[in-house]
Order: sequence, then C-alpha cells, then structure tokens
Amino acid sequence: MSAILSHPLKVFAITTLCPVILIALGAVFGGWFAGAALIYMTLLTHLLDRLITRVTPAMDEDETGDDADALSVVLAICHFGLLALVVFALGGGLGLGIGASAMIFLAAGLFFGQVSNSNAHELIHRRDWRLRILGQWVFTSLLFGHHASAHPKVHHRWVATPDDPNTAQEGESFYDFAPRAWVGSFTAGYEIEKQIRARSRKIGLNPYYLYVGGAVLMMALALWIGGIGGFVAYLLLSLHAQMQLLLSDYVQHYGLVRDRRGDGSYGPVDARHSWNAPHWFSSHLMLNAPRHSDHHTHPSRPYPSLHMPTQDAAPTLPYSLPLMATIALIPPLWGRVMGRALYKWRIQAAQTS
Repeated sequence: MSAILSHPLKVFAITTLCPVILIALGAVFGGWFAGAALIYMTLLTHLLDRLITRVTPAMDEDETGDDADALSVVLAICHFGLLALVVFALGGGLGLGIGASAMIFLAAGLFFGQVSNSNAHELIHRRDWRLRILGQWVFTSLLFGHHASAHPKVHHRWVATPDDPNTAQEGESFYDFAPRAWVGSFTAGYEIEKQIRARSRKIGLNPYYLYVGGAVLMMALALWIGGIGGFVAYLLLSLHAQMQLLLSDYVQHYGLVRDRRGDGSYGPVDARHSWNAPHWFSSHLMLNAPRHSDHHTHPSRPYPSLHMPTQDAAPTLPYSLPLMATIALIPPLWGRVMGRALYKWRIQAAQTS
C-alpha cells in the first residue's frame, strides 16, 4: 500500500479510492455521505476538469509499472467488496431511504462504469496471467465477462473498420450502437476464441463458459446477499456499468475509419483512429482511459505511462470523456457537437497528410 501512495501514483490512488470510501459510507449511513458520493462522481469531476488545465506528463514505464499493477489489484478488491455492500444496502439490508438509495445507485453505477471498467480493462492487458484473470472476474461480476476476450482480440484488431462491432459509424446514434455492439462483440469474441482453440488445438474450455458460468454465480450471490430487491438492483447496476463502457467505445472511436488498401486489407492502427481527452481529473479517475490513441498503439503500456497526443497528431474531443458520454445520450445534441468536431478533424487530417 505504501508503494501506491508514493509519488507519482498518489493522484491516481486518491482520485480512484476516495469514491470507494464515500460510496461505502453512503451505503451504510445514507444522508450526506450518499449525496457526497454522487457529487464526487458528477459535479466535482466536471468542475475540476474545467478548473485544472494541467496535462500530467507520461511517467516512466519501468518505474511505475509495478506500482500501477498494485493499485489495480487494490481497486479490484475494493470493487468486489463495494459491489456486495451496495447490493446488500439497495436490497434493504441497511434501511436506506428512497433518496439515499437512488443516490447510492447512481454513484455506485458511475464508479463501476468509469473506474472498475477502466481498471478491469487495464488488467486484461497485463502480461501476468493472474492480473488478466482478475480483470476477467471484474468484468464477469458486471455480467460483461465476454469483454475480456472481445476487447483485446476483436476490437484492437479491427478498430476503426466495419469489422469491429465497437466502432460507431458516423450518424449512428448510441441507442442503435449499444445493442449492435453488445451482441456483435459477444458473438465475435466467442468465434475468435473458438478459432484460436481449433488452430492451436489448445486444450481447455472456451473462456465463454467461464464468463457465462461466472455470471450465473454472481447473480446467485446477489440474490443471496440482497434478496429479490438486491438482485434487481444488481442487474440494474450491471446494466448501468455496461452502458458506460459502451458509451466510452461509442465516443472514443465515433466516425473514425482506417484506410482501405487495394488488396482489401486495412492500414495499421495509429493515433488518428481514437478520440482523446486531456482533462486532468477525469483522466486520473479513469486511469488515463481518455488517452486512447496511445493505448491502441501500445496496448500493454501501463496507464501512468500513456502519452496524451498533440492535437495535430490525433483527434481531441470537444469536452471531457464523461461529459461527451452524457451528450451522446441526446442524439440531436450529439450530432451537432460531434458532427462539427469530426468535420474539423477531417479537414485538419487532410491538410497534414
């Protein structure tokens, strides 16, 4: 724990662990703690993104990799504990009122969607198999285990092409994108896992059996912990977290397309194929997920070492990633805001190519 709180990772640690404490206190005591948890994940994040304009430089990969993994393990452990506590509280086990329950549901859902998902995403990209399995279980606990296969093996390979279910086409609303991406990534991930085992004659179950079996186990645990009320809350929390992950994919690749070669293949993935956001607070909260271009060009690079590309090298979102995800929920507004951004980027890219 001392390594986590030491410079330079202390900002990541404080930013991501504070909501764990607030949500836990809100689940137990309700009242102001529940309100503070929701404010932290919404208004405070937006305010600090606007007030702090500093862009944290990328950290040395060799010096921060182990500490970054240590923080990811702590966050994963906190995730499981917090999920159980919130399910118990929302199931009526701690006597929360309607208002406090609503605030805890929203705050916890935002935490699972923005922090836990980002952390699990980091874990499934690590070389250590134990960390990858931990990330798989975080996703599975949110009934989204297939993402551990579909993301690195489908999305990273086919991003910014029609073959990637998680790349949104220009003009496609989030409400059209979300079901297509969910079903498409589930089936594409299953097929590629099946092909890998057929080609290599790999012994062992397709991990999809673990994802589905783990989901059934998690639902049974939710029913045991929180009763019917907690079970329903768990399903809604999982849906809430899944939609935020899909919103991130929707925003971060919207309208971007790789060049098609004469032989039908696609050009390599580079910085131009992801939208980025430089905002200080939400970047720390989401473990540098908004530095998306560098992640796609260096998938195994630890999150503190991801670079924020210059605006002439990669497209930059008009606003922070959480705010753009909110705008995406309003298609007419999204069309105006992102339509202008995409038009400007294409002109800029054409001038610099």
